[in-house]
Amino acid sequence: MKTVTLPLPPTAAQSPLRLGDALRVLLAGVSWALLMAMVLLTALGVGWILLGMVLLGAGPAADADPPPLVVALVLLVITGALAWVVARFFASARWVGFVIDSTLVLLLVAGVTWTLSAPDRALFLARDIVWGPSDVWDYQKFPERAVYSTAPAFHFEQSLRPELFQTMTVEYKQGGQVKQANLEELLKSTQTTSFIVIKDDAILYEGYFSGYNRDSIVTSFSMAKSVTSALVGIAIDEGRIGSVDDPVIYYLPELRGRGLDGVTIRHLLLMASGIRYVSDDEITGLAELSPFSDDGLSYNYPNLRSQALAVAPDDNGPGAEFNYNNYNPTLLGIILERTTHMPVAQYLREKIWEPLGMEYPASWSLDSEASGFEATLCCLNGRAIDFAKFGRLFLNNGNWNGKQIISEQWVKESTSPYPNPNSDIAWRANTWFSDWREANASGIGYYKYQWWGKLRPDGSYDFIAVGHLGQRIYVSPQNNAVAVRFGISDEGVDAWEEVLASVIAKVP
Repeated sequence: MKTVTLPLPPTAAQSPLRLGDALRVLLAGVSWALLMAMVLLTALGVGWILLGMVLLGAGPAADADPPPLVVALVLLVITGALAWVVARFFASARWVGFVIDSTLVLLLVAGVTWTLSAPDRALFLARDIVWGPSDVWDYQKFPERAVYSTAPAFHFEQSLRPELFQTMTVEYKQGGQVKQANLEELLKSTQTTSFIVIKDDAILYEGYFSGYNRDSIVTSFSMAKSVTSALVGIAIDEGRIGSVDDPVIYYLPELRGRGLDGVTIRHLLLMASGIRYVSDDEITGLAELSPFSDDGLSYNYPNLRSQALAVAPDDNGPGAEFNYNNYNPTLLGIILERTTHMPVAQYLREKIWEPLGMEYPASWSLDSEASGFEATLCCLNGRAIDFAKFGRLFLNNGNWNGKQIISEQWVKESTSPYPNPNSDIAWRANTWFSDWREANASGIGYYKYQWWGKLRPDGSYDFIAVGHLGQRIYVSPQNNAVAVRFGISDEGVDAWEEVLASVIAKVP
């Protein structure tokens, strides 16, 4: 009888798939996954930089945080190290190179296809990486439309009092702490470029710092919102726009049927339109890495008309909440363009720049050459002395040497406080502007028709055109005074309007 011997099950040592082999497969899979992830990240980072160089002819901004070139270099080093590890232990160098090259070719084709199919978004991304954060030299980057004045120039009377201002001590807040400093030392240390004080129609102080002088170009940033508001008032005075209570869809029918039919021009002027807008201050987590924020898109996008006309409602509805929103002045600019049948810069020239006898030409930055639309949320560029004349126009209730440029009714309506500034419109919480309403040395804060204001306990009030980086036109009817500050930065002072109010109060 033949004996049959059955095979024994393999031992762990005899297993076809040893433990070491399993670990090697696992490590190979992880290494390849990490390598491909880094290839994608590196291609995205370097591709973003190349996009800026191709579309704008320049590399990334030197002051970007973190520096894009440093990030790209780190990504390249990590990717190179991972490629070496994979080629050394898990695959041939030739195969690794083939996979990386094939991936990069596919990404290049996809990137070029996307750039050609979405040129506005591509140019926006290029601007974001090349230009970086906004600064006072942005007027040199955007295309512009000139604003000339051929009329005889108006000149303020000169009543300079250098001894008063050179010895003046002012109080200001820095990081919430009250401090004191000599005025001119404070101006120099805070990168102020222009500082002008006018009272009773005479210049008491005119100083320039940081390499600037009287004919140096300064940019307004959001102070231009107050100018846009003034042009809306003139258009209403002329009957081009019916009234502030007209629904916006009368002029912008593209917005009809999107939950925005109840939005009026008044709502746009009050920053209470109920249009969805999330500022950079409100973005947290990974969302901060995206350049496609409302602050970024409303400033750098090369077709501001299409961007603004694509807005959607928020959850509050018109008139319910103050929310500082750059789409509001952009929509006002489109309404001005359509009702006046001319570019906004041309309307500014005819209605304000020429009648006021501005000393210098100005310009209004455009979203792009192709679109040709003035960035009415910002970016009117001129000289400090001419911006002071705009303040004088509102100080004198819209009258300029006997000629009514803007109706007195509009000036009062634009700049005066609500009967109860603490209860009329709720202010959005947890944003930079929520602190404005708090009572302080210069009064209770309010916002009206693209002007900021301070209501004093005695019922008098001052109003201010406010711009990024500490740009201010401060108008004080009670003191018959206008003060102007421009600067490269707003660092070192918490609130420049408090400094300007303090200076005006010290002038007899």
